[in-house]
Amino acid sequence: MTRLSVNLNKIALLRNSRALGIPSVTRAASIALDAGAHGITVHPRPDGRHIRSSDVHELAGLLKGRPGIEFNIEGNPFHALLEVVRAVRPQQCTLVPDAPGAFTSDHGWDLKRDRERLKPVIAELKSLGIRVSLFMDPLPAALLAVPELGADRVELYTEPFARAFGTPDEGRVVEHYAEAARAAQRAGLGVNAGHDLNQSNLPRFLTGVPDVLEVSIGHALIADALEAGLAQTVRNYLAAITQGAGAKSDRS
Repeated sequence: MTRLSVNLNKIALLRNSRALGIPSVTRAASIALDAGAHGITVHPRPDGRHIRSSDVHELAGLLKGRPGIEFNIEGNPFHALLEVVRAVRPQQCTLVPDAPGAFTSDHGWDLKRDRERLKPVIAELKSLGIRVSLFMDPLPAALLAVPELGADRVELYTEPFARAFGTPDEGRVVEHYAEAARAAQRAGLGVNAGHDLNQSNLPRFLTGVPDVLEVSIGHALIADALEAGLAQTVRNYLAAITQGAGAKSDRS
């Protein structure tokens, strides 16, 4: 079965808007894992706008008590990522070629350009016992260059699929991803996927693309959680108000 890794960046982004420490990133991780998620993903960026180094260390401590749970740290290895990865040694490190101020990840590695500088990074991560995945566009020819670098997996960048979902191009785009996945698998690579996957389009992707090992989902999952849990939270607050009013009445 495809494993689900929950990306907690949006929890940290909301937390960072105030100095109260809520919502808690570690609490969110515990809730997700208790609900059955198979792993936790974070993508720290140099500007610290969401996940911070301290979050990575706290999550690593939390996950030590949960055997079998995967910790996946994403990011650009040339932007201060490796220091924290060396310290916590997650099960997986997904290398992503985003710029320091990137709004979000929006393309895979260009291995013709970046091959030589990625090689020593991948070798070091492997020496630390960390599985390495490269964030890649679904281009079969490009994926065939990954094994010689020593990486174990690729994470297919799925925004183009998400944009095509529900349009006349959907079938063609899904087959394009399926072809890319098969090419990677023939080359001995595991296949992950992520970016703009959601409850609506995920079944179609996994039906059409063979043997996806893991999907990493954050933005859509957290957005869905706000909707699915908002009504009950309002009811809880109304109950708290009623409880407070009752206590006030008892005192008077």
